[in-house]
Amino acid sequence: MARGKLFIIEAGDGSGKETQTRLLTQRLIREGHRVRAVTFPDYAADASMPVRMYLRGDFGTQADEVNPYAASTFFAVDRYASYRMKWGEDYAAGTIILADRYTTSNMVHQAVKIGDAAERDAFLDWLYDFEFNKLGLPVPDAVFFLDMEPCAAERLIAARAQAKGETPDIHERDADYLRRTHDAYVLLAARCSWVR
Repeated sequence: MARGKLFIIEAGDGSGKETQTRLLTQRLIREGHRVRAVTFPDYAADASMPVRMYLRGDFGTQADEVNPYAASTFFAVDRYASYRMKWGEDYAAGTIILADRYTTSNMVHQAVKIGDAAERDAFLDWLYDFEFNKLGLPVPDAVFFLDMEPCAAERLIAARAQAKGETPDIHERDADYLRRTHDAYVLLAARCSWVR
């Protein structure tokens, strides 16, 4: 049987990825496709503990305080565990996998910490090799980028946090970081031929 397809819904924080993933999943199921939606980080899984620690500020209260290689490893382990334990067999059996974030988020959120272009490119090469070759995670068939201006995302993040009684994570509460990641998303979307 042919392997499934892996489609990524990618965007900055607070931009509607969860909603779009849910709506697309529902539509594909109505059309008769076998579909499984996954979300990263997988906060309910034990493997996400380092991610949760990082995002709540245990290793530093600013994202830039944790080097991109270390932070990328936290997120990669979460994805690896999810793939091996939850959706890998479905994917191998031909199911369409819709992911709310994936390795593409690691590319953006960690590469934005690196100012030097050559060093950033080396990091992106390392990350690609680590996640797709060393860990064996599937390469996405397509990435759909939801482009939302950071000021709109900031308002949605604040409203969501207030409605749920939660504190925004170290990425979400840093307006400068949100702007830099948006710029990085736009550049990577063009560089990697993501669908906008």
